Amino acid sequence: MAKVLLDIKNLSKTYVSGDLVTEVLKDISFQVNTGEFVSIMGPSGSGKSTLMHILGLLERSSSGIYNFAGKNIGDLNDEELAHLRNQKIGFVFQAFNLLARTSVLDNVKLPLIYSTNKKNMDERARKVLKSVGLDHRLSYFSNQISGGEKQRVAIARALVNDPALIFADEPTGNLDSKSGVQVIQILQELNARGKTIILVTHETFTAEHAQRIIQVHDGRIVSDKAVKNRRFAKDGELLK
Repeated sequence: MAKVLLDIKNLSKTYVSGDLVTEVLKDISFQVNTGEFVSIMGPSGSGKSTLMHILGLLERSSSGIYNFAGKNIGDLNDEELAHLRNQKIGFVFQAFNLLARTSVLDNVKLPLIYSTNKKNMDERARKVLKSVGLDHRLSYFSNQISGGEKQRVAIARALVNDPALIFADEPTGNLDSKSGVQVIQILQELNARGKTIILVTHETFTAEHAQRIIQVHDGRIVSDKAVKNRRFAKDGELLK
């Protein structure tokens, strides 16, 4: 029987600025099992990025219940949330978010600096860089490598603490088609090895590389279905 990793019930998010009240998420409920590859899909302004921020423990919901690996997130203080995020979650962003005048190796080591386990940091960083095919770029600064390589560095950084869950927020948005395929292929390979992946995208073609698509529109889930004809990224393909 599949083990539930994320359990979200009636989650909502409202922003208040003076007299202006904006409902961004409304009554969101779903589950994600350990080892699933799920796409959260929706147009700009749909609420999908806000949902990812809440699921990734970057901000809190206004109401509802969110259980992560059996922990009620509402019961945790900010320090406990930060620790859980560092240990259990990895992030891959569209803009890479790398330190420009810092080596590839040191960029990947960054999460370990804030971790309770600081043993063998160089060795662990080298291992994950090798897993994404970048062991030949260790000493390069991140502003000396291509966009596709930057995103693979970001994936390595997300992996270095061996998280339970990886969020990929529009990971192909700043890449050419060939580099985009390489990134999606890495995410699928990680999922095949048991990693839980949540991919946030506005592109149907990209979303169909997941096992399941949750569609968000105007802050609500409008569809949650398995992908019937799942796509698999291959070398030499182009993202359409």
